[in-house]
Amino acid sequence: MSMATRKGAQPPAPHGADSHDVIRVHGARENNLKDVSIEIPKRRLTVFTGVSGSGKSSLVFNTIAAESQRLINETYSTFVQGFMPTLARPEVDVLEGLTTVITVDQQRMGADPRSTVGTATDANAMLRILFSRLGKPHIGPPSAYSFNTASVRASGGITVERGAAKTKTVKATFQRTGGMCTRCEGRGSVTDIDLTQLYDDSKSLSEGAFTIPGWKSDSQWTVQLYAQSGFVDPDKPIRRYTKKELQAFLYGEPTKIKVNGINLTYEGLIPKIQKSFLSKDKESMQPHIRAFVERAVTFTTCPECDGTRLSEGARSSKIKRISIADACAMEIRDLAEWVRGLKEPSVAPLLEALQRTLDSFVEIGLGYLSLDRPAGTLSGGEAQRVKMIRHLGSSLTDVTYVFDEPTIGLHPHDIQRMNDLLLRLRDKGNTVLVVEHKPEAIAIADHVVDLGPGAGTGGGTVCFEGTVEGLRAGDTITGRHLDDRASLKESVRTATGALEIRGATANNLRNVNVDIPLGALVVITGVAGSGKSSLVHGSIPADETVVSVDQTPIRGSRRSNPATYTGLLDPIRKAFAKENGVKPALFSANSEGACPTCNGAGVIYTDLAMMAGVATPCEDCEGKRFQAEVLEYRLGGRDISEVLAMSVEEAEEFFGDGEAKTPAAHKILERLSDVGLGYLTLGQPLTTLSGGERQRLKLATHMADKGGVYVLDEPTTGLHLADVEQLLGLLDRLVDSGKSVIVIEHHQAVMAHADWIIDLGPGAGHDGGKVVFEGTPAKLVADRSTLTGEHLAAYVGG
Repeated sequence: MSMATRKGAQPPAPHGADSHDVIRVHGARENNLKDVSIEIPKRRLTVFTGVSGSGKSSLVFNTIAAESQRLINETYSTFVQGFMPTLARPEVDVLEGLTTVITVDQQRMGADPRSTVGTATDANAMLRILFSRLGKPHIGPPSAYSFNTASVRASGGITVERGAAKTKTVKATFQRTGGMCTRCEGRGSVTDIDLTQLYDDSKSLSEGAFTIPGWKSDSQWTVQLYAQSGFVDPDKPIRRYTKKELQAFLYGEPTKIKVNGINLTYEGLIPKIQKSFLSKDKESMQPHIRAFVERAVTFTTCPECDGTRLSEGARSSKIKRISIADACAMEIRDLAEWVRGLKEPSVAPLLEALQRTLDSFVEIGLGYLSLDRPAGTLSGGEAQRVKMIRHLGSSLTDVTYVFDEPTIGLHPHDIQRMNDLLLRLRDKGNTVLVVEHKPEAIAIADHVVDLGPGAGTGGGTVCFEGTVEGLRAGDTITGRHLDDRASLKESVRTATGALEIRGATANNLRNVNVDIPLGALVVITGVAGSGKSSLVHGSIPADETVVSVDQTPIRGSRRSNPATYTGLLDPIRKAFAKENGVKPALFSANSEGACPTCNGAGVIYTDLAMMAGVATPCEDCEGKRFQAEVLEYRLGGRDISEVLAMSVEEAEEFFGDGEAKTPAAHKILERLSDVGLGYLTLGQPLTTLSGGERQRLKLATHMADKGGVYVLDEPTTGLHLADVEQLLGLLDRLVDSGKSVIVIEHHQAVMAHADWIIDLGPGAGHDGGKVVFEGTPAKLVADRSTLTGEHLAAYVGG
């Protein structure tokens, strides 16, 4: 019997090291946080809830995670820190008990055309080593299997210095074998210019054959250049040109010629178009020119490598009749089985590591992806789960993992798997902090922190802290809405027509034929990877009548903000100019009114080469972005920087009435409020918006469009349960105004509210790609024939 169990013996005193069981935050004031003080239990799963803009990210990412990163950076030597961004200490009085933080956010993976799922996760690197060891015939080192490495050969004289000024020139040759396809340079696709979009070949140049924007009139200089070049007959229809004329017309070398006595340079139409249109950033073009470029330039699969990106040599080397191109094209779950079948003692550790990585994909619900899938095509949720893969097998414990809505893009069926993974990370002895809105994910929390009560300036306080049961019983917005269940509609709208899709085969779709009803709210659903996006984005004809609103990053610089993106700044600038009798350009931080020190950016950016750059507020304008004299001009008692610091709600009131009344601005602000963005400030940089906020900003911008069909990709992303109702009201208003709305969505409240549901499945990847149900939500619930049907029935009944 040990001493401790003897009668009357005292239990051992707790060890001092075990007393640090909480992360203590005291007086946090980042962004909209109002002196927040909380204690977060360690080695537990804590979920942070609250309406969009309530301060969840400010507390979790900008305070806890940011301070952890700053303290880790301080452990490096001063020399190393000189190369690292100087992180400002977050606005907080006390932060105790921090551990190393690993953040797994929803930032899309870089849409670099060379980046694939395989290159982003080390799986490709391991496969390349595997093929360089076991591939037959042997073609070279791992680089010979890389589509990002070109083959290089060089030879020449090199100077070798030996001893006291004795130099000798030696002939040397250098060779590196790469796996890049030479035709497409490892991109898998080549660009073609569709000539039918450039001119009408039944007309002659003098009859106005060109259909290029700005090239229509005969008097236009460029048109005159071709007509009077002497290389072609301006009165002959283009289709009757001789081979020589057509060659000169399309591909002619730059040549000096005289037109109407003026020296000009003539060159073929194709190089001319490439220089004047294709070398410019597409996003900076005017809408009609961008539309022309999108029509004229077509991407076709590279005929030489058949889209595999790899050279013939790399494709010829095989293991068990499978080349590296075949391996990357397989669904990852199939590839995992193939790797499991390889038994080769010499590469056993490599096979084990590769097996672990591939199994993690399957476990996390991404087994339907293939390694050659371009990284830029992954959704925010998929990108986040791909980033999780490297942490799953990690031996680190006592780490703090921070997740930003990990259930995004997940069907209710898949959320359970994600929950299991979060619990597994916790059970390894880690602290898991999750920002989340879905009730299914909130339910597994050990501890809940609810922020609010509102958004923006109306938020930033802790409304509740405790268990999930306590939250349910508590009187906070989240608590009240936690058990909300949207009921099925009593009557559904009847379709006014149908959008026919026939023989759709994009990605994993299997010859799908479906009629999407028009004039109704249609929800497309199915597990992640079942083919929803392929059906909607790949098969619905992209024309003027279809407005597609997805979560891709808005192509805006850090100077862009909601006011510039929506066109709201134009009427505001004009109102200021009219009131003060000066030019509107003065009220633009990108034009004449800009602070000269920071060029109107409000911050000074220091580029640190290979490290992340760092931004510090401009000292001259104090981050206001404008020259001091511009801030003297006022409208309704406010200067332009104060207006840009307003939230959408404040600005709506400000421009709605009184001396600052500006109907054009008020109309845009109303639309921003309608989509649930009332808490955003007008001058907030677009780069700081979440995926869901970006999508709702696009929706607000497009609401004035003439388009008849709206396609939305998971509009509930980042929306609190209370805001989902507002979104459903907005979708109803869109449909009632005569639009057709097609929504890709997993949220059961949106499914229940639909007029028509199209369910894809039954599984993901090659197990999906079929329509497993089409009909009303009530019929889906009654049938319970699909996974979606079962979950929707449980939701409506629960």
